[in-house]
Amino acid sequence: MNARDRFLTALRRQQPDRVPVWELIVNEPVIRALHGPGISYHDFCDLEDLDGVTAFENQRTERLDTHTVRDEWGIVWRTDEATGIPYRVDGPIHSPADLDAYKAPDPDAEHRLTGLAEAVRRFGGRRAIVFLSHDAFEFSHYLYGFDRLLMAYVFEPEAAHRLARIVTDYKKRVCERAAALGADVLLTGDDYANRKAPLMSPAHFRQFVLPYLKEMVKTAHRLGKPFIKHTDGNLWPILDDIVDAGIDALDPIEPIAGMDIGEVKARYGARIALCGNVDCGDLLSRGTPEQVVEAVKETIAKASPGGGHILASSNSIHPAVRPANYRAMLSAARRFGRYPLDPALVAHYRTRNYIGGDASTR
Repeated sequence: MNARDRFLTALRRQQPDRVPVWELIVNEPVIRALHGPGISYHDFCDLEDLDGVTAFENQRTERLDTHTVRDEWGIVWRTDEATGIPYRVDGPIHSPADLDAYKAPDPDAEHRLTGLAEAVRRFGGRRAIVFLSHDAFEFSHYLYGFDRLLMAYVFEPEAAHRLARIVTDYKKRVCERAAALGADVLLTGDDYANRKAPLMSPAHFRQFVLPYLKEMVKTAHRLGKPFIKHTDGNLWPILDDIVDAGIDALDPIEPIAGMDIGEVKARYGARIALCGNVDCGDLLSRGTPEQVVEAVKETIAKASPGGGHILASSNSIHPAVRPANYRAMLSAARRFGRYPLDPALVAHYRTRNYIGGDASTR
């Protein structure tokens, strides 16, 4: 069974030869620390033998100053010098009136999928290629502003739906092209929650976010592709809705937000696969390799029995992750994640809890 087969078997909630390993994002400082300068993300995936590879949509940008750019949506981004991670500064839409003149980028632009095309050439048929897209929420607040969008849910509902329609129509078309080009899996990366609770009320989620998530899921399934929903945070108040949208898998199931992967498996494992959830906020950043190994054992014991689990971090391998800890995580996954799982390991670790979480909003 090769890496692609292993990954897709787990997404079908079946049992591969071993638990697949993958990360939605691995930031460059960790790649450089493990393998030196000049190693690309694609090189890294081969060197670390990851079962899945993430492909990103390509955007052209206009440089405004040394650290600031404007993308094709008109969104302004500033890159943090220390981490190399861009953060939104401003968007092109500041009132409902601005929507009348706004036009989204061209989803059929020739450059849009150059990164995906490179991934398909290098990994097609060998590693699972996961194309990262979005549903309505994240790009709506990039365009309009986070606080402004949440206020629009109350005072400007028509504008909120217009924003969602612009984003969703664009993203659906890009996903159609990605599927035709060779992506194996489609994923939307909008985060709906923080560590305490969803970022909006469940009622607003159902009105302004859920319908567009369902459209993205239906698009993936129409194209014959499995769909992974990525969102951080405490999802318990809206998790029934997310699963009912028809997703095939949930990533990354953040333990520090009270999302115990064993409980998610017990409630939803017959309907969805699980991706995650070794803590990257504290454990991978400040723990020891020995602690990481224990967390991997626990995660496998809770999520991997019977298949349907892809081991990953609780968000990403970001610049603060200790390279030795990530290496320990990968090694432990391969040592303890081979099927059939050790029943003694499962029995010993499945009731443990290496990290606390606020579960008060379940």
